[in-house]
Amino acid sequence: MSTEGGDHRHHVTRRSSTQVFPLELFFDLVFVLAITQCTALMAAQPTWSGIVRGLLVLAVLWWAWSGYAWLTSVIDPEEDATRVSIFAAMAAMLVVSLCVPQAFADLGLTFAIGYAVVRTVHIVLFVLASPDDADLRRSVTSLAVSTAVAVALLVAASFLDGVAQGVLWALAIVLDFGGPFLFGVEGWKLIPSHFAERFGLIIIIALGESIVAIGVGAEGVSIDAPVIGVAVLGVFLAAALWWLHFDVVALATERRLVALPPGRAQNSLARDAYSYIHLLLVAGIVLVALGLKTVIAHVTEPLHVEIGAALAGGVALYLVAHVLFRRRFVGTINRERLGVAVLLAAFVPFTTSMPAWVALVVVGVVTWALVIYETTAWSDTRHLIRDQQGLPGDDGRVHGTGEEPA
Repeated sequence: MSTEGGDHRHHVTRRSSTQVFPLELFFDLVFVLAITQCTALMAAQPTWSGIVRGLLVLAVLWWAWSGYAWLTSVIDPEEDATRVSIFAAMAAMLVVSLCVPQAFADLGLTFAIGYAVVRTVHIVLFVLASPDDADLRRSVTSLAVSTAVAVALLVAASFLDGVAQGVLWALAIVLDFGGPFLFGVEGWKLIPSHFAERFGLIIIIALGESIVAIGVGAEGVSIDAPVIGVAVLGVFLAAALWWLHFDVVALATERRLVALPPGRAQNSLARDAYSYIHLLLVAGIVLVALGLKTVIAHVTEPLHVEIGAALAGGVALYLVAHVLFRRRFVGTINRERLGVAVLLAAFVPFTTSMPAWVALVVVGVVTWALVIYETTAWSDTRHLIRDQQGLPGDDGRVHGTGEEPA
């Protein structure tokens, strides 16, 4: 492998650019299929157990993707050897994604083996990127341990079924996610602006899946006025979710991350807000996609409570994730978003006694009402942040206004 300065030891070149390279976006395309497959798994088993299984698979796949986001903030993805390695990881991730619908059945072992390959390539590249960095090497070693334990549990789970299988999956996720929390984050490296952009792009990919779900749900359905209306409503709901994140939140939080000094504080914030809390954002979007897929296929029929929970509860989870997001960044609570999340959660039982399109209208109107309220009530703060003049401080206020960010 080529290295800087004519050094021909076998390690990859460290990253210096903040740009998100085409290879990283290319890698994300495989994750598009993974998200789609999680939605398909839940749609094929629209029960509480089916939804839980879909979310467990999503968590496992998310942790793999998140690991590569950290990796490409360290290594140079433009190096030939890195490209080939990531291509191999993409192929393995494709196999994993294809196995998702049967991950708790006949293809459980294949899923676990493919996942092991994805994670092994990740660890190897990290090792090659840290020959002279003892702190990073220690962090990679601890990650390798938690990865090995998680993969072993997934392999064991493939030979079980029912509750025992679910428990092993949950344990694998807890131990894998807990590795960076238990062993510390001091040794990790990141380029904060690149890191934040990577996670912003994956939110867009997840939102794109909600649009795809509308198209999949419309297959075999007569494209009449009600179906067209539901499709339009679905797009506007996805647009509201996009607005809630990208209008102000993504901008403010990226600047907050960049402003922190490199090291433990910055790495801890990146781990908590992006690797952990962003999973809740993506899970909320995936649940909404499940709801949209069902609504467009059954426009005039009442929703089953599980699907009502996916539709309204998915938006609620998305909002709760943003509440946690701001709490972690600036230490304050967004009461408006929390209140709307509670309102949508309380609406779930009512979705079973009205046509599906009415439920979608209610969820969409409530979500857009929140968007309009925040856009007008916090207009000064919004303009400061969007004009790159405002930055949330430790007191939760935006410098220059004294107001809390939306």
